[in-house]
Amino acid sequence: MSAQFQDWMKSIQAGMEADMSACLPAADVVPTKLHAAMRYALLGGGKRVRPLLVYAAGALTGADARILSRAAAAVEMIHAYSLVHDDMPCMDDDELRRGKPTVHVAYDEATALLVGDALQAQAFNVLADADSIPPARQVAMLRLLAQAAGSAGMCGGQAIDLDSVGLALTLEQLERMHQLKTGALLRASVVLGALAGRDLDEAELRALHDYSRAIGLAFQVVDDVLDATADSATLGKTAGKDAADNKPTYVSILGLEPSVALAERLRQDAHAALAPFGDNALRLRELADLIVQRKA
Repeated sequence: MSAQFQDWMKSIQAGMEADMSACLPAADVVPTKLHAAMRYALLGGGKRVRPLLVYAAGALTGADARILSRAAAAVEMIHAYSLVHDDMPCMDDDELRRGKPTVHVAYDEATALLVGDALQAQAFNVLADADSIPPARQVAMLRLLAQAAGSAGMCGGQAIDLDSVGLALTLEQLERMHQLKTGALLRASVVLGALAGRDLDEAELRALHDYSRAIGLAFQVVDDVLDATADSATLGKTAGKDAADNKPTYVSILGLEPSVALAERLRQDAHAALAPFGDNALRLRELADLIVQRKA
């Protein structure tokens, strides 16, 4: 990972912290408990992979930084809401997220439910409130985010995941689940960033979709590998939970070493998909490397 990439990544992450804080109600605004919990869930942690993808894709199309900021904040709010709900006792029942107590532990279950609901609503409010986006483009971005978050995307994948506990899924079924649960929002991040700038031709759009498909699967494969090999302190969440809950994973179906090899093949596929963009896609290539080579 180059020093230039690290500096770029840190700059985006720091900027996102300030931007997202400004997009949320202050903790002392009524209802204070809910607003404090929303800030607890969203701020002060996380790799911000999705905002980084938004900005990297926006660089391909000369996107306005103000639009990218709004799109990145919106997609990260959707991601954060999904984590809050995913951690609740009725879902994956986890007590640790990003190295700190999950929202329902730090507050209570009812508050956690409302935090997720409010962050989801706020995501669309943030994107809809960006008056620098041409109206037709703004509607397309809102529709894309809604589809990625809903039953045809992230929520649909989560539903399949919950229904698959204890089942022996085929590799194709597992891939379908994760293309929805994890991949849909990662794909949306890339396309939202691109939509914030110039129009893309069909070949360019296809290249971004192929790239997004590869990194979406790679992200989950690496998650499964880390869940099986890393400890809770490194991950910032409970390690070994997938096996303990008898959930189908790439590691449980393929084995550890083949899963590592699959992640590497997907990284190479992501690089190859970006060929039409040449050197302009450097940041997207580096993010594919980060996704596959991360240790947490």
